[in-house]
Amino acid sequence: MSSSTHQQSPSLLRYQLLYCLLAVLTLPVSGGRRSSEQQHSGVFNTSTTAILVFGDSTVDPGNNNFIPTVFRSDFPPYGRDFLNHEPTGRFTNGRLATDYIASYAGIKDLIPPYLDPNLEMKNLLTGVSFASAGSGFDPLTPAISNVIPLRKQLDYLKEYKKRVELGMGKDRAEAHIKKAAFVVSAGTNDFVLNYFLLPFRRQIYSVSSYQRFVIQLLMDFLQGLWEEGGRRIAVVGLPPIGCLPIVITLNLDKTMLTRGCVESYSAAARGFNQILKKELKSMQSKLAKDNVKFYYVDSYGPLADMIHNFHNYGFEEAGSGCCGSGYVEASFLCNPKTYTCPDASKYVFWDSIHPTQATYHNIFLAGRPIVDAMLKH
Repeated sequence: MSSSTHQQSPSLLRYQLLYCLLAVLTLPVSGGRRSSEQQHSGVFNTSTTAILVFGDSTVDPGNNNFIPTVFRSDFPPYGRDFLNHEPTGRFTNGRLATDYIASYAGIKDLIPPYLDPNLEMKNLLTGVSFASAGSGFDPLTPAISNVIPLRKQLDYLKEYKKRVELGMGKDRAEAHIKKAAFVVSAGTNDFVLNYFLLPFRRQIYSVSSYQRFVIQLLMDFLQGLWEEGGRRIAVVGLPPIGCLPIVITLNLDKTMLTRGCVESYSAAARGFNQILKKELKSMQSKLAKDNVKFYYVDSYGPLADMIHNFHNYGFEEAGSGCCGSGYVEASFLCNPKTYTCPDASKYVFWDSIHPTQATYHNIFLAGRPIVDAMLKH
């Protein structure tokens, strides 16, 4: 990790963070080297009808643009390397991993936000994202930042189904949903923002009991997806949350000579992932007769390798983001007046939390075996 540092007060940074975005990284990641940004089309026939996405900022293409929250990114420099340099509400400089998945599957080039009032039926049918930056499974997490809870995202899926039924009839709509690929990417905000940064949950739960609490909420959410017709569901585990630039910054003290990952945070993520894998296997066993398939996506090991061995992936910086100092900036703290690096493709992170388009593309390429398995199911 780069050794360059910016001296700032940890107390001041904590207050800043309470007013800025902490819609933290939960990525569908696997290891592998970065490559060019060209389009990829699937080389197989898939019966997948749509891609339906739920979660937080890493899979939110702009739903927060349409709700009253400050947790937004529909302004420069976000979208700097997107089509026409357009800030869409994606928390990066370009595309998300889910955009690359949709393009690879031959379904569409970009996953649109469900709340876009200009969304046409043909775009609706092939998939949308219900995700909201800053959200989480714990209902307190989205309440902190006034964003869309996971339960509300499930309600939007029900609304989506009704709209699809109007377009193609009930029977065809049910078959359409059962052939869709579902992606769930959330949980990191629950731990980084809600548990470790704020005191409320820590007063009630130990780390292990909070892990169980969030897991139960996650499994309840998956049950809801199954009840609405979900049959192919990919669930992303937590990444090494202690290695996010913002987390390192908030945990700096005078005894630390260099920046480094915060082990207590990452250990919580590892424990959570172990429980999640067991619970997914259990749920799949219970629902086997309904031809349900859950795909656990390991984000911890691959992302940790990308951060610690970033030169192996063609990056030059993994300890800070491209926007501003890269240690605290996100959402409105990364704005048109903020300095940004000349070449974001050399950075793992775009801001202090979220990956660059180059990282998302690398993530997609490395995770293709999982994508292939899901699309072929």
